[in-house]
Amino acid sequence: MFNSDSGYQQLDERKRLTTTKISELLLVLEHPELPLHNNPAELDARTMVQRRNISYATQTLEGTKAWDIFMSLVATTRKLGISFFEYMRDRISQLGNIPSLGTIIREQSSFHSFDGSWSTE
Repeated sequence: MFNSDSGYQQLDERKRLTTTKISELLLVLEHPELPLHNNPAELDARTMVQRRNISYATQTLEGTKAWDIFMSLVATTRKLGISFFEYMRDRISQLGNIPSLGTIIREQSSFHSFDGSWSTE
């Protein structure tokens, strides 16, 4: 199916691009614990876009960057079960009671077994 040309330029280009990503697309066969879809990521992105549209976007590029950073922090703290308000208070007051999000993510990921399908090389 991917080796023959259809004569339709856009389809043939899409087939070529898919063929170049074949090892990534078939990674799930080597690592069955991988999800077959990225729906949670898509939903998170959609939520950010909806909120941006409701607020009529920002006035500057810096405002857009700040908005995106805060929305990402809100989503990440929610997924990690951390209060966004408490996390921000800890950071602003420099209390240091809550570890960095990177540290928390590494700690939580160490609890998940990948059934030996991933090497730690």
